[in-house]
Amino acid sequence: MKKLSEQLSALSDRTKKTEDTVAAVRANDRANLDAKRDSLKASAESKATSAKEHAAAARTKADDKRDAARAAIEERFAAMHAHIEQRHAERDVKKAEHHAEVAEQEASEAVDLALYVLDQAEYAIVDAAITRADADELSSTA
Repeated sequence: MKKLSEQLSALSDRTKKTEDTVAAVRANDRANLDAKRDSLKASAESKATSAKEHAAAARTKADDKRDAARAAIEERFAAMHAHIEQRHAERDVKKAEHHAEVAEQEASEAVDLALYVLDQAEYAIVDAAITRADADELSSTA
């Protein structure tokens, strides 16, 4: 398991890449967007196994997937909050050490989930920009 500080650094780097993608969309850099979409697709496919461990989205319509993922995330955070409340009630040193380890693991899982969601959001942004460019191109030739 990576240290939380390493995961947060990775999350920061990933967020910067997403910002760069949004800048490319604004600049209408089609070649860069095509390359980025291909790269993101390959990256998303390689991370799919890990992501499945953290999110159990249904494989139906897009709305169903989003709702299932959101429910899973909310359920996970509700469990985390319940653990927090329980930890505050218990002050035994041995239990406190165990709870600290559980809290660190939960934080690590939340960062992993955030990275996965950023990957998917960036892919959706790039795909939407390319789809819009394709539609605009078709409109101008019609």
